[in-house]
Amino acid sequence: MNLTDFTTSVPIDHVAVEERVSRLNKRSIKKGSKVQALKLALSMMDLTTLEGKDSPGKVIQLCQKAKKPYAAMPDIPTVAAVCVYPNMVKVAKDHLKGSGIHVASVATAFPSGMAPLSVRIDDTKFAVEQGADEVDMVISRGAFLAGEFNLVFDEIAAIKEACGKAHLKVILETGELHTYENVRKASDLAMQAGGDFIKTSTGKISPAATQPVTLVMLEAIRDYYYKTGKKIGMKPAGGIRTAKQALQYLVLVKETLGAEWLNNELFRFGASSLANDVLMQIVKQETGQYQSPDYFSID
Repeated sequence: MNLTDFTTSVPIDHVAVEERVSRLNKRSIKKGSKVQALKLALSMMDLTTLEGKDSPGKVIQLCQKAKKPYAAMPDIPTVAAVCVYPNMVKVAKDHLKGSGIHVASVATAFPSGMAPLSVRIDDTKFAVEQGADEVDMVISRGAFLAGEFNLVFDEIAAIKEACGKAHLKVILETGELHTYENVRKASDLAMQAGGDFIKTSTGKISPAATQPVTLVMLEAIRDYYYKTGKKIGMKPAGGIRTAKQALQYLVLVKETLGAEWLNNELFRFGASSLANDVLMQIVKQETGQYQSPDYFSID
């Protein structure tokens, strides 16, 4: 790693970023393509429960929804993963066995990351030992903002090593990074340190995911791919609540990275309230009638 890669900012044209997002949001999607895109969005979701009151029963319910998002339409795809705290990983793993749905776990003293590195490494190893296929870590935002880029790099690399075969998603918590330049710098750092995905937010800080920030991160992924040939995944998380927003994010991905990234191996949504709106829109497109929200479980 060359430290100058992170001390030198990539210039970001703020107006151009926001104008491009605005322009892409005006794209219309025809009905046949819309159904396909909505089902694709559903297949990219990480259904998530990250509350202090989480229980095995709640996790089991979430796993059932992951496997059968809407029983009345058995052809609807399953989601990509269920994301839980490390102590709930085994519960999720047992109830998703044979489904092909991954178990993701937040770790590293989520959401603050304010714990000694040894504790964060142990947290990660525990999640993987319990059966996590993916680990969502948070970076040390305070260290990053203080310019301690080597420290942040080394911590990500250490967590990546602790993950073993599990994929690592690196959460930047972009709402605390303040500028597009910092988002770009953190994205580059996370990828070079070994992250398999870069992720906007924990969902616990406002603002969480935004389309301009996501575009900056997608462009970082594109440039990293051109430089190394390695494909890095992207996960916007928090604040994405409607099917319309989900489709707008898919357009951003398609226009920035191309169709090769339009799959759940390289793109995810972290949005606990998004699934039901997407399901309602699929039913509307397939039947011509809106279903009441009461027909879908509240998770």
